[in-house]
This record gives sequence, structure tokens and C-alpha cells, in this order.
Amino acid sequence: MAKLMNIGFGNLVNTDKIVSIVSSDSAPAKRMVQKGKEAETLIDATQGRKTKSVIFTENNRIILSALQPETLAGRFSGGAAEVCDEAKE
Repeated sequence: MAKLMNIGFGNLVNTDKIVSIVSSDSAPAKRMVQKGKEAETLIDATQGRKTKSVIFTENNRIILSALQPETLAGRFSGGAAEVCDEAKE
């Protein structure tokens, strides 16, 4: 059953599709974001705020979030009420 994780500002991501969550500060992450922009596989969910984490998915999508990677990791592991069960909604 698919679970949805809030990545900030009401944006949700299917947790079954997430491969990794990394900090946006590293040079390799910045290069991947640039390649994603060029390939049009980038999804910007920051609402104009500073990008703090980059989420990579199974289907080669790159998602930008304004939340810290640690915050997203906590939500991913189910430690917060921010993970929504699709059957309940």
C-alpha cells in the first residue's frame, strides 16, 4: 500500500518510489539538479524558498524540497504524523 510523505507546503511524494534523500549543498547533488533541469525531469517543490534537500526517485525524477534532509528522513521512517496512509484519505 502506497504511503505519501509531506515534503513541505502541502506537496506529497510516494514513499515507495524514493531512492535517496540528500543535502543540496554537495557538488554532485548540484550537478544532478542541473542535469535534471536540462532533461526536464526536475520537480521544484520549494515554493521559492532555498533548496535544502534533493529527493531522487525510481523513475529518474529529481524533487527539490525546502525541508532539511533529517526532517524528511524522520517523516520517511514514519516517525511523524506527516506520512499519510493513502487508504485513509
